[in-house]
Amino acid sequence: MSKWLLIFLFVCASAQAAPPSSPGTDTMDNLLGNNGVITQIGGQLDQVRQTVSDKASELVANAMGFLGVPYKYGGTSTESGGFDCSGFVRTIYEQTLGLVLPRRASQQAAATEVIKRKDLQPGDLVFFNTMRRAFSHVGIYIGNGKFIHAPRTGGEIRVEDMDLRYWRSRFDGARRVETASSDNTATVPSESRSAELVPDPVSASAAAALMH
Repeated sequence: MSKWLLIFLFVCASAQAAPPSSPGTDTMDNLLGNNGVITQIGGQLDQVRQTVSDKASELVANAMGFLGVPYKYGGTSTESGGFDCSGFVRTIYEQTLGLVLPRRASQQAAATEVIKRKDLQPGDLVFFNTMRRAFSHVGIYIGNGKFIHAPRTGGEIRVEDMDLRYWRSRFDGARRVETASSDNTATVPSESRSAELVPDPVSASAAAALMH
């Protein structure tokens, strides 16, 4: 057998043993890019981010439009004479996003997603212990460490700083509202449904404590 025949057979055997080639990362990126896949996905993500940002801005703007409206125990509208804390939050979410939250602050905390304080974004909910029980007060975070809320009997809807000693010492946690079903109703724990329409009580001592 000649030398050239041996070389030819060796080359053929090597070609058969070699694994099939696959496109590298650059080739795959180019392929996706040429087909518009990467651009399409990126555009969709940008749209989602913009939608979330727009909704948060709209929600905060709507809430700020109620500055100065009186606090009223059990109130859920200006027609009723004002709002209590959870009534205000519920009204803002329903008016702005069409999302119906539970009636009481503690139920709103139970029906929404737990987040860390450092992850707060405008439109999230902030909860406080103002009556020696957890989640007895709620407000809407508006950014830069501030929140808007209906504070107490005799007070008006206003913006406050979460870093004030009073609020910092009573902070109970942060929540993010997610649409839980097709009818835009947030999930309410079954044990809380019977009390859903009961407003948050405000005792005389709690009202005095809020006058900081």
